[in-house]
Order: sequence, then C-alpha cells, then structure tokens
Amino acid sequence: MANQKAVNVYGETLQTCSLWPLTGFLRDGDCRIGPSDVGRHGVCAQVTDEFLEFTKHQGNDLSTPHPAAGFPGLKPGDRWCLCVDRWKEAEENGCAPPVILAATHSQVLNRVSLAQLERRALENQQEG
Repeated sequence: MANQKAVNVYGETLQTCSLWPLTGFLRDGDCRIGPSDVGRHGVCAQVTDEFLEFTKHQGNDLSTPHPAAGFPGLKPGDRWCLCVDRWKEAEENGCAPPVILAATHSQVLNRVSLAQLERRALENQQEG
C-alpha cells in the first residue's frame, strides 16, 4: 500500500501536534487517522483543566500518569490527539479544548463541521 500524505482540515499537509508528550494513535506526534484507529484520534487539541475533568468523568482519565504504558499524564496546555467523538461531546457540553487546525486531520470533518472547529481554534483566539 502506498504511503498517502495526510492532510489537515484545510486540505494542506498535516502538521505535527505534539512530540512531548508524544501523541497520535501511532505515537508519532501526528493526528493521522488510519484504518485501525476506530476512535478516530484526529483532533489536535490543547487540553484544559475543564476538559481533563470532563473526560475523566466520562471514563477516560488523561491526567493520571501510567508509566508502564509510557503515558506521562496530561497537564493543561499539553497538546494531544483526541478522539473526534469525545471532542464533539465536550463541545456540546461547553468544555471543548481549543484545537490546532493545521494539525487536525481532515477526516474529523466527517463528524464535526469546520465552523465548530474554527470557533474553538487556538489560532483564532486572538481574533475578535
């Protein structure tokens, strides 16, 4: 199978989300969505206290370290590839973390709109 270049929500080359902590379904820093990624970890987000608390209450504790699994635990400000459905759920509950559009995979647009993502875009927080 040919190695196809992943693209972001704007159809441009997908940028790296985070190398520390090392994120992505493949733990390569990118929020690529491949055939084995049933959770669709395509949203590059900068996590917040509010989101970490929300996802913990939903049964996915991302703040507690799990050294045996090589997971350092996330702190507010860390960037992480989130499952698109969890991000969408958080957005519907008013606690979605900001997203980094250049590092968010185009396939998330199958589940959320570009307008939803742009409203929460880290890149747009300074704009009025």
